[in-house]
Amino acid sequence: FVAPILGAATGTSLAATGAITSSGTAGIGYATGAGGIVTQATSKATAFTLSKITGQITTAADALGAGAIVSATWTNTVIAATDIVVVTHVSGGTVGAYTINVAAGTGSATLTLRNNTAGSLSEALVIGFAVIKGAIN
Repeated sequence: FVAPILGAATGTSLAATGAITSSGTAGIGYATGAGGIVTQATSKATAFTLSKITGQITTAADALGAGAIVSATWTNTVIAATDIVVVTHVSGGTVGAYTINVAAGTGSATLTLRNNTAGSLSEALVIGFAVIKGAIN
């Protein structure tokens, strides 16, 4: 059973005033073609570009010292300053050894990594991301 949605649908959008639900195990997500991948060159501080709403970022495998924090500029023309970027450590590197954050801006974001361990790590992380479009009014 799918609850009725009160609103209007067009070829490119859906405006709903009721709940939007999924059926069974189908879930809610992005269509094929919405995602992309990028591999960061040189260092974890190197800027990179991937203008997609979802996908994966592979960081450089350079050293990140114990307790060190590094940031990189991510050019992404689909991100707005009001958006929320959800990230997760997909593979590569030591699970649980890093804190990963993204701060959204207009047309770009800042990806920040912190090494939470007592030793230097030289690992390429694969980070999955999804952009949730936001609004403040």
